[in-house]
Amino acid sequence: MTAASGKRLGRVLVQAGVITPEQLDAALAESGDHTLTSVLVTQGIADESRIAQAVAESLGLAFVDLQAIDIDPTAATMLSIDLARRHSCLPIKVQDDELIVAMSDPANIFAIDDLRIVTGFEIRVVVASESDLLQAIDRLAAMQQNVDQMVGDIEDLSSAMSGRDEDLAADEEAPVAKIMNHVVTEAIRQGAGDIYIEPQEHDLRVRYRIDGVCQEILRSPKKIHRQLISRLKIQCGMDIAEKRIPQDGRFGVVLDGKSVDFRVAVLPTVQGEMSVMRLLRKDAIMMSLEDLGFLEQPMERVMEAIMKPYGALLVTGPTGSGKSTTLYAAINKTTNPRVNLITVEDPVEYRLEGLSQVQVHEKAGLTFASALRSILRQDPDVVMIGEIRDKETATIAIEAALTGHLVLSTLHTNDAPSALTRLTEMGVEPFLSASAINCVLAQRLARRLCTACREQYTPEEEALTRIGFPFEPGHPPMLFRAVGCSKCNNIGYKGRMGIHEVMTMSEEIERACVEHASGDEIGRIAVEQGMRTLKDDGFEKVRSGLTSIEEIMRVVV
Repeated sequence: MTAASGKRLGRVLVQAGVITPEQLDAALAESGDHTLTSVLVTQGIADESRIAQAVAESLGLAFVDLQAIDIDPTAATMLSIDLARRHSCLPIKVQDDELIVAMSDPANIFAIDDLRIVTGFEIRVVVASESDLLQAIDRLAAMQQNVDQMVGDIEDLSSAMSGRDEDLAADEEAPVAKIMNHVVTEAIRQGAGDIYIEPQEHDLRVRYRIDGVCQEILRSPKKIHRQLISRLKIQCGMDIAEKRIPQDGRFGVVLDGKSVDFRVAVLPTVQGEMSVMRLLRKDAIMMSLEDLGFLEQPMERVMEAIMKPYGALLVTGPTGSGKSTTLYAAINKTTNPRVNLITVEDPVEYRLEGLSQVQVHEKAGLTFASALRSILRQDPDVVMIGEIRDKETATIAIEAALTGHLVLSTLHTNDAPSALTRLTEMGVEPFLSASAINCVLAQRLARRLCTACREQYTPEEEALTRIGFPFEPGHPPMLFRAVGCSKCNNIGYKGRMGIHEVMTMSEEIERACVEHASGDEIGRIAVEQGMRTLKDDGFEKVRSGLTSIEEIMRVVV
């Protein structure tokens, strides 16, 4: 930091009341080759974090605690370590076509110009303390050195191992094992739902899906791809020599005392084999229905359906909408030593104590329908079917619900009323569906607003009217929107919750179903009888400050 920048910083701190003019003069006189910040901290005059916050406030910028956020490795590696140290800055995230850069001296316009030229991005500056920046840069340098060393080791070993990928990938001390362990452990700690290992034309890309949104976390030379996939196949018990057809497998790890299963799918592509790993956390299936974000009325309707000794509860929604988690939460409500509960799934995602789980194996002839027929001969009280896919499975499930069994299953429809018409399209007689189904639950997953940085605002009435948000004219409600801070990694959202639509069967809905009414007509009747639609449920959670209008419109409309 130059003498001029030291004086500039000093004026800011005096104006903010962090130090007095006398303390500034004394610190500048003693600074010499040291920065003003280091002198003030050494003398115990000011805390380094408070100095950075004062600078941020004076310039109208955000302050970030680098120790409390996850720095995007892709962004961080856009700048060389030498340049980062020279300007005491570090890119932490790419957002809205801007590179967010943490700096200790945000008034250094020459540094900002350098960053813009080197990265090709427009720069958005946030402020961080100098020591936090230096520590983060040191950690990044060490990580890059380790990855470079691992890649170099793989390159050196590849020629010697020709044809012996299996031996290299199986070695727990091999560099490829260290890279895989790093990818897996970071995914668990960051709360990822999926890991994507994707070969590109010239390199290898690794992405995490966090709260339903993909984020790139690593790019590496393509030379490590073959060993990485081989390592994964060995962990999952796949055929390491087979590269022409898709393969599935699973493995488990324990990290920080928590058990996590990984469901793995390997798919051949034109660039090589790509892999998707789905993280299945054991603690996620212990969630209760109360933890899933239900409002009071939908919760009462679902509980009423689960407590009945027979009938069907169907959970609908697109892939990734949390249907399996909801089914397991319902199972937790029904499981006790006096109940015989059997599941048939494809695949068995979570392996639970206290119930019998059947894995579908279509090549061997064990389909949903054949497994379900055998399960009903085991005299179950509760049957959970992973998914109703065809007429045969649907017919057996509906008949089971009519003959004294509680049936829990999923169906792919966009809303609750459409489940009845979908079953009719599959070939199930409408009078059977109408009699068997207790309740249909449609759901989506929406991101929760970060409570540390959400911002309250008054929306425009025209915008609310356009999307159908209910409000009293002339009195628009105070809502919240995403901002972004260090606790949510500048995204504005942290965690997810369910958006629900619960339709319970009534005589009117049964009659409409038997008369082959459309899904829209059945939905109209359900709304008249008190059903809260997905959009209504989402808007209520917006009104409560749990999420934003933009998020509800993204996942529901």
